[in-house]
Amino acid sequence: MTSKRIKSLLVAVFSLGIVLFSNMTFGQDATQNKEIHGEAGEFDVTKTILDHIKDDHSWHLWGHTSISLPVILCSDKGVEVFSSHHLVDEHHEPAAYQGKYLYKTFEGKIKVVNADGSISEAASKNVWDFSITKNVASLLLTVFILLVVFLSVANAYKKTGITSAPKGLQSFMEPIILFVRDDVAKPNIGKHYAKYMPFLLTVFFLIWINNMLGLVPLFPGGANVSGNIAFTMTLAVFTFILVNINGNKSYWQHIFWMPGMHWSMKLFLAPIELLGVFTKPISLMIRLFANITAGHILVLSLICLIFIFKSIFASAIAVPFAVFINMIELLVAFLQAFIFTMLAAMYIGMATEEHHHEEHAH
Repeated sequence: MTSKRIKSLLVAVFSLGIVLFSNMTFGQDATQNKEIHGEAGEFDVTKTILDHIKDDHSWHLWGHTSISLPVILCSDKGVEVFSSHHLVDEHHEPAAYQGKYLYKTFEGKIKVVNADGSISEAASKNVWDFSITKNVASLLLTVFILLVVFLSVANAYKKTGITSAPKGLQSFMEPIILFVRDDVAKPNIGKHYAKYMPFLLTVFFLIWINNMLGLVPLFPGGANVSGNIAFTMTLAVFTFILVNINGNKSYWQHIFWMPGMHWSMKLFLAPIELLGVFTKPISLMIRLFANITAGHILVLSLICLIFIFKSIFASAIAVPFAVFINMIELLVAFLQAFIFTMLAAMYIGMATEEHHHEEHAH
């Protein structure tokens, strides 16, 4: 009982720390907004929230302090690499930079501009952006953490064997891995589950670590990777490819020519079943993106109430609610990783399951 209370207290302290740091960051953003637009300038809630959840070419810390990231552009004039600090002025506002073209950022996207500042659409189409953005840097950090953790655990098992009691990091990782194996992979995939365990474990830990880092407002956290539709789409596409490559004859027969049905019903069901092949990964993509983004917006909106009403009463209401929602987000971070992995395992199991039906003449 004491151990559970300590864990609950640590979660509450962690959430409170996140909210307080977020308040400090938002306060500095409000000050920055006034410096740019004058004392009469109001706190822009929409801009502040979107700036915290969108991708960027720099890693914003507080005020005017940011970590510049490398910009890598490939155009018809060749490849060029430069720091992202060239694309902003002293107030962290977009500024033009003369490279092989004249570049400027618009809503986080690098565009080629004319001398008058207007976007050159024709030239912009010739520029491909391969920059290390905040989300990319956070994703690379997550991959590094995964490699360190799994290689450390694997080396520990090589030294001690699988029969000895786990210690340290092993004791934390082993129950989670067994949970994915026994409660996700085995029940949904069946006897061939081991073939898909590397994919399921990678997806689960990749999403979970990214979600947890996104809840930490200070560096190296704060990136909204799982709230980026490109990230969730990539995971969904890989799941789609894995499911359909491993789909057996029975799986495809149930899609194009449902067994045990009259031919007229088969013709009716075939387009619906084929549509379902594509809607499943789309639902995976949107579910993860929407839930994580909504959670970030909700917490940030509660904190923004403090700067909208500018009163102690607003702080007394907003901070406890923000702490409560942030504690829920800790659960959601794990839950969304679990749901994505569970559904991926279900789709794999449905594609590899052997069906035994008899055709009936009608």
